[in-house]
Amino acid sequence: MPHIVAPSVLSADFGNLQRDIELINDSDADWFHIDIMDGVFVPNISFGFPVLKAVQKHAKKPLDVHLMIVDPDRYIQAFKDAGAAILTVHIEACTHLHRSIQHIKSAGMKAGVALNPHTSIYLLEDIIADIDLVCLMSVNPGFGGQKFIENTYHKVAALKKMITDKNSKALIEIDGGVDLLNYQKLISTGADVLVAGNTVFGSVNPKETIKQLKQI
Repeated sequence: MPHIVAPSVLSADFGNLQRDIELINDSDADWFHIDIMDGVFVPNISFGFPVLKAVQKHAKKPLDVHLMIVDPDRYIQAFKDAGAAILTVHIEACTHLHRSIQHIKSAGMKAGVALNPHTSIYLLEDIIADIDLVCLMSVNPGFGGQKFIENTYHKVAALKKMITDKNSKALIEIDGGVDLLNYQKLISTGADVLVAGNTVFGSVNPKETIKQLKQI
């Protein structure tokens, strides 16, 4: 299966949000990646339901929503109602992860689990077969534009082996510091989904950058 490119809306121009959404619609990108931050789980606050609904109104591609919030279970149905197709929760924020995954699926969304850079992938062994996507944070979550953490390659390879060994269909998503210099190595190591924020929206020609990220 060809890899997926999901530009991160957090890096878009919020003064011209509709323009940037339509840019993604007209590009080779596959998904919109949307980070929801509460200022508690991570030291930053992003946008909430009104902006998500505004994105959903204009987006013609699936919304990949990444919750960096405490107590995500309270909001699962609300994110479905706001247009999320894939909903990812952090393992560090979920006391009862299996229940959270089942809740997301019962609401009609694909279920993802995100891991911070310090979190071992082996915590997923007992649940990997139930997950649709694993989001590996390749920077410390909270802010865009950070330097890619090199240990991510090792985590991708080990996670890919676990997915194969457990007959899981989970996709591996990389979030943070993905650029034109490292994306090919990430794909060859086993990544399936590339989240790109500053690399796309900070480029002179975002559509061309997305096209390059889609190439093997």
